[in-house]
Amino acid sequence: MSKPSMSVKVKICGLTNLADAAAATAAGADLLGFIFAAASPRRVTVATVAELARQLPAHVVRVGVFVNPSEDQVRQAISECGLDLLQFHGEETPEFCTQFGLMSVKAFRVRDERSLPALVDYPTDAWLLDTYAEKQLGGTGQTFNWELAVAAKDLGRGKPIFLAGGLTSENVAAAVRRVRPFAVDVSSGVEISPGRKDHSKVAAFIQAAKSA
Repeated sequence: MSKPSMSVKVKICGLTNLADAAAATAAGADLLGFIFAAASPRRVTVATVAELARQLPAHVVRVGVFVNPSEDQVRQAISECGLDLLQFHGEETPEFCTQFGLMSVKAFRVRDERSLPALVDYPTDAWLLDTYAEKQLGGTGQTFNWELAVAAKDLGRGKPIFLAGGLTSENVAAAVRRVRPFAVDVSSGVEISPGRKDHSKVAAFIQAAKSA
């Protein structure tokens, strides 16, 4: 008898307040993402996340999202916010991503098959695949060709893949069935406005992903 497959993990990203984080947790989110990048409309401060983290259940994975940070910035966030996972969205080197003693994820903006060879240079614990946009590092609300995510899985030979980019409650089940990622990642697809989540959309997204 074959073993039942585990349901996909769900990461709700771009959280900025306790009400949204609590709603995501109550709906079954596995990971909560907090963006420390200064240019992001969803940016939060270390002090804000430190306060939020103290009020969240211990089982929820706290993810710090960075874009070309300094080493000191990352270490401060780890120390004060109790982060469990680091996610890097900039031009960080493999050595930078893996030096902090925590699990790490490198994000890649996928445009076409030429985007894939760079993945193998990063021995991070997982890869995150997002949609390429010339002037945005994430939160584009646009999907990319999921066949490229399947190809990335083959390159990774079992490395966990986080699938992002334009996911909503309407398309996430199809994405999970096609790619079979370790996790799906959503921000703009469950928002009222940047940094403010629609709690009903969050619950619908998680339900659709985990039932796929």
